[in-house]
Amino acid sequence: MKRQIHLNLFIYSRGHHEAAWRHPKAPGKLLTDIDYFVECAQKAEAAHMDSIFFADTVSLPPDSDRTARMYLDPFTTLAAIAMATSRIGLIGTASTTHSEPFNLARMFASLDHISRGRAAWNIVTSFSIAGANNFGSEGRLSHADRYERADEFVEVAKKLWDSWSDDAVIDDREAGIYYRREQVKPIDHHSTYYDVTGPLNLPRSPQGWPVLVQAGSSDTGKAFAAKHAEAVFTAHMTKETAQDFYKDLKGRVVTAGRSVDQCLVLPGISMIVADTEAEAKRMEQELNEACDIETSLFRLSQRFDGYDFSHIPLDRPLRVEDFPDPAENQSSRGRTELIVGAVKRENLTMRRLLGKLAGARGHFVIAGTPEQVADTIEEWVDDGAADGFNVMPLLLPHMLDVFADEVMPILKRRGRVRNEYAGTTLRDHYGLERPSA
Repeated sequence: MKRQIHLNLFIYSRGHHEAAWRHPKAPGKLLTDIDYFVECAQKAEAAHMDSIFFADTVSLPPDSDRTARMYLDPFTTLAAIAMATSRIGLIGTASTTHSEPFNLARMFASLDHISRGRAAWNIVTSFSIAGANNFGSEGRLSHADRYERADEFVEVAKKLWDSWSDDAVIDDREAGIYYRREQVKPIDHHSTYYDVTGPLNLPRSPQGWPVLVQAGSSDTGKAFAAKHAEAVFTAHMTKETAQDFYKDLKGRVVTAGRSVDQCLVLPGISMIVADTEAEAKRMEQELNEACDIETSLFRLSQRFDGYDFSHIPLDRPLRVEDFPDPAENQSSRGRTELIVGAVKRENLTMRRLLGKLAGARGHFVIAGTPEQVADTIEEWVDDGAADGFNVMPLLLPHMLDVFADEVMPILKRRGRVRNEYAGTTLRDHYGLERPSA
């Protein structure tokens, strides 16, 4: 029997292409209209996808006036969506750099209660200098320091979620006891970064802990994922690099003493789907031509700690020497390694590189027919590159409609994705164990 493929919908602006917000098929609703996000979530749930995901930033991106990149707060957005859906998992991003463990543990436990067991936390470490400035921080933490702090942060959150036993709440109205006091314990955590007494002021939630998701691809990020993550979002432009990452991460999970099936690997797949491959590629080209080169160069610069690429001719083949060393990067190290790797392999010009990144910021992009997309999804899973995918439609909600109505039925007929939800929690959908208190 072939493995079930796990599929998460990444809801982002009006699509994952930089120019998607301007496209004639883009919705008329503003990015502050909750109805737009609810409709996307309900479409994904009707197609029986595992989960939806919202990214987040802690500052206003300087290019957001030309790329429509801004976010409602993930917690309030997902709480609203929880009341309009009943099965689909709800993944929200929150930073360990600019938060406190008690606050986030309480908020995610609340979301898990509200959704009856569908919450997940995408754990990020913030590298934005602008974001640091919004929290009164004295500069940006180094890559290593961010992950060291994050490791302790997550350990504290786990202790807080476990500070209540599963059966602490008895709601005995006759005896006048709501919960057993002896079943709720302080955590008394005192270490390098955090001093937290506890316990959490909220009973243990349906999943015990929210599902823990992570997206770092550097060595430090992979070590963190092997210890904590139950699902990993990752970016790869080719199946070969995805296979290497998959093998490496699964090996690290086993070395960390965990079962290999308790950490799913979900690479991003960004797609344009049409009746013919030629029509799909025409639409992709149409989106690329609508990009603003200055904005695209700025976004590339941000990946490389502000490095100025404006002196490089757009149509000259790029060299590795045109880029700073990714090992010295204090921002998104895994993504910069991916970009430089693509330059090594593909003899790209700057114009072509910017086009590749405009579509999905370094994730795998495919333009083709429903059958081609379904075949590719199966191939990556069967060839040891993925347990499923973080689905990133280039144009929302149009490409979500096409994916749900034309690609999902093919995968269902082939027995690769569910026809109905068998469980009620995100842990059920992902096949993850419930942690005991």
